[in-house]
Amino acid sequence: MSGTINKVILIGHLGDEVKMNYFEGGNSIGRFPIATNESYTNKQTGEKVTTTEWHSIVVRNKLAEICEKYLSKGDKVYCEGRIKTRNWLQEGQKRYTTEIHVANMTFLSTKKDTGGSTTTVQINLQCQLLRKTTHILKTIFPFKKLLNFTIWIQTLKFYYNIWLN
Repeated sequence: MSGTINKVILIGHLGDEVKMNYFEGGNSIGRFPIATNESYTNKQTGEKVTTTEWHSIVVRNKLAEICEKYLSKGDKVYCEGRIKTRNWLQEGQKRYTTEIHVANMTFLSTKKDTGGSTTTVQINLQCQLLRKTTHILKTIFPFKKLLNFTIWIQTLKFYYNIWLN
């Protein structure tokens, strides 16, 4: 079917250090898990419930090397990529895994941060995130300007709340 899209956007925290594999010819692959959280209030008990979803991230070559150099467990990142499932045989059993192959990444916080205060780098990263959000909205919602503006404002509020957490 033509007109399909395979795009994943995640904002989450690294669950472990970047694990690197190097190959002949200078190619490399980095792998690490990212945790995303969803919170809601249980209507029956009134308590806040948080669920965590883990995603396997794959980065290649220069992006992998940059991730290895600057990212560590707990850092917050924005990832754009595509979802890919691969399979292999292990001891006679067919195994499957689903991974996110990342093409674009923005570091929202890294081990280089001084903590607490908002730095120029953090502000620039936030502006990059807002520009990407605007671009995505223009791509996904090519409707009337008023509807586009309303959705854009709601999405900015959503990402701003994520940024603060």
